[in-house]
Amino acid sequence: MKLFGPIYARTLRWAASPRAPLLLFVLSLCEAVFFPIAPEVMLAPMCLARRDRALRYAAISLGGSIIGMCIGYALGHFALNLLMPWIDKAGYAAHFHAIEQQAREHGFWLLLIAGFTPVPFKIFTLASGAVGMPLLPFFAGAIIGRGKRVFLVAGAIKLGGARAEAALHRWIEPLGWVGLLLFAALVAWLVWRGMHG
Repeated sequence: MKLFGPIYARTLRWAASPRAPLLLFVLSLCEAVFFPIAPEVMLAPMCLARRDRALRYAAISLGGSIIGMCIGYALGHFALNLLMPWIDKAGYAAHFHAIEQQAREHGFWLLLIAGFTPVPFKIFTLASGAVGMPLLPFFAGAIIGRGKRVFLVAGAIKLGGARAEAALHRWIEPLGWVGLLLFAALVAWLVWRGMHG
């Protein structure tokens, strides 16, 4: 079953739109709160189309993510009781609590590496808000963690051009499924560690 390829094709169409920078900003914001698709799938073709603007597009994506991170933190801090029934109904309550515990213990460092994990960044921002992580380490860890990812993608496309984008297009389906499997494995490990730690 192809899941990530069609989504990638749709974001390619968005990337060709004259409003692409605004769409990238909105996608980055929404992904940091609730949307399941990472903004890099739109960022990459935009950077390919205008390699001279690659770093500018990465900054736009990071800006949207920062606003989304603030919303995610606020939801975790002030509205977790409202969200927990949905998290529980979706079957993620145990996973969320395991990540919440990691956020309590490792806050800044967890956010610093979160940008390179397949775990959706929104889980980390919600958990950070839920445990009341201090704002300075939250912002520092989240901006560095997320920023290094979008600027790495933009830099790779800027330097590698069409070949780098073609590789992303060719491997998007297997990379998406591998990401999901790694996410499931990480959550299982966090739950196991929480139960036996």
